[in-house]
Amino acid sequence: MEFSHIDSSGRVKMVDISEKPVVKRTAIAAGVIYLNVKTIEMLKKGLMKKGDPLASARIAGIMGAKKTGELIPLCHPLPIDQVSVDFEIGKDKIDIESKVITTAKTGVEMEALSAVSIAALTIYDMCKAVDKKMVIGDISLKSKKKEPVS
Repeated sequence: MEFSHIDSSGRVKMVDISEKPVVKRTAIAAGVIYLNVKTIEMLKKGLMKKGDPLASARIAGIMGAKKTGELIPLCHPLPIDQVSVDFEIGKDKIDIESKVITTAKTGVEMEALSAVSIAALTIYDMCKAVDKKMVIGDISLKSKKKEPVS
């Protein structure tokens, strides 16, 4: 089996994308953080002492997407054209979705996954004083696509 990130000598390497065409690339990732029902109610009422967890998580998720090339070894730093981080509050959970767009030679799957992960971790950080049993999970890539640049 041949690995894209290992050279013929068995050393780790960054994949050469210099010959790939520049195309518009979009990736969507999702995840969830499970919280106590009382924590959700406090969040909805604006009673969290650290401020609005979702506003902070949205900013953190966007920043996480932009910094992915610095966080994940061998991940190419990419020009990010757009990042969105959205939340759907349920009875005992918050669903998180991120959409990342770039016009580049490689995809933004890792950036979308990073955005969701960092957003979830930020919610956890902002709610940990009142909820010790939060669980982050189900982080996955939902879709990716490439389109020619016009």
